[in-house]
Amino acid sequence: MAVPRAIRQVFLAIEQAEGAGARVRRSIGTPKLRNFSPFLMLDHFTVGKGAGFPDHPHRGQETITYLLSGGVDHEDFAGNKGTIGPGDLQFMTAGRGIMHAEMPHENPDGSPNVGMQLWVDLPKHLKMCEPRYRDLRATEIPVATVDDGRVTVKVISGQSHGVDSVRDLAYTPVWLLDVTIQPGGRIAQPLPKGWNAFAYTLSGNTVFGSNDATKVVKEFHNVVLEQGGDYVEASVPDNAESESRFILVAGQPLDQKVVQYGPFVLTSQEEVYQAMVDYQTASNGFERVRGWESEIGKRMAF
Repeated sequence: MAVPRAIRQVFLAIEQAEGAGARVRRSIGTPKLRNFSPFLMLDHFTVGKGAGFPDHPHRGQETITYLLSGGVDHEDFAGNKGTIGPGDLQFMTAGRGIMHAEMPHENPDGSPNVGMQLWVDLPKHLKMCEPRYRDLRATEIPVATVDDGRVTVKVISGQSHGVDSVRDLAYTPVWLLDVTIQPGGRIAQPLPKGWNAFAYTLSGNTVFGSNDATKVVKEFHNVVLEQGGDYVEASVPDNAESESRFILVAGQPLDQKVVQYGPFVLTSQEEVYQAMVDYQTASNGFERVRGWESEIGKRMAF
């Protein structure tokens, strides 16, 4: 018999300054929730004109950027560049080393650029793989319709109610679902056994849980689920004033140590020191750092 997953904790993601002029609600990677394997960090970011994330390095992790509104450009030292728009995603594997910039658009109506960025740990044997990117456009994402159309699920990665995602986009297995529930709607979403999972609420009030173990959660909260159980249940009462929307994420835990120093995520102190040395000496994956400067990073008004 299928068992619902219980809620382990629920907490508000507090807004803080990050990067150059950006505002971020961080929920994973804070004292409330650290190293929820394979997840290292979750940021709900808002970046406007004159703000952004200019040239910076990474090693040892993957980043998943999901744009909710506006546009973000990226550019790296290998000559990769591109733009994601509303509903698009970019999956970046830093591997042995990448240096890049992520800069927001200046929207004609002055609106900010809003999105989610999730950092996922790489298995130890892939920490030093070659960097790579995969983009996923909003138009490529299949949608599952549940409960007579009262629930829609954008199946970014994973599966929901008979609908499979286009492809696996990360080396570390991750499911990513964007769920919208109309008043009166309900969904029971199966999750892979033993995977860590959480939901991040974007709007409206969502009732998480089953039977007598339910909790009403407002926007901008992280709902951390227990590892045991087969599915998560979420609903919105008939008399609710608005729909609710949340991102449901699950990932296969990695049985390895996490040693992080800023953008370098390795499995030992020695490897972190090595990453710093490699970056400073432009070696072992960081050769192209020397003399490189992104064009988009020059937009920053210092």
